[in-house]
Amino acid sequence: MMYLSLKLIHILSAIVLFGLGSGTVFYKVMADKSGDHAAIATTSKHVMLADWWFTTPTVIIQPATGVLLAEQLSASFGDGWLWWTLLLYLITGLCWLPVVILQIRMRDIAVQSLAQGRALPYLYHYYAKIWLWLGVPAFFGMIGITTLMVFHNSLWS
Repeated sequence: MMYLSLKLIHILSAIVLFGLGSGTVFYKVMADKSGDHAAIATTSKHVMLADWWFTTPTVIIQPATGVLLAEQLSASFGDGWLWWTLLLYLITGLCWLPVVILQIRMRDIAVQSLAQGRALPYLYHYYAKIWLWLGVPAFFGMIGITTLMVFHNSLWS
């Protein structure tokens, strides 16, 4: 029962992590493309809240439940699939950390320029491009992690 409970938490956490990440990218990109300054400022604030409320806990839950599940399966980090999963998770995390910093900066720039009645500066758009491109390896990293989680026995047996 413990294994299944951990597995459920791990899967639900992965769904939230991947789904929320995809959703926030969609809404932020759409807000940016709209050119509606108020929508951009509001969406930027909401993306930050979503990251703090949902993404941050799942970033902690994923490795915690993953280690406990690996122990339940008597898996070791010497197993190829587990090693690759960890590596992809670290790469994804290394992309996410600067994304958080960029999100904070973009939110502040959008809110401040809206309050001052100014157009969004070039710096906002520059940060937005970097933010988006950091999401590409993170997205494929999550696809790779999920694939390894599903097929690990088939790939290394």
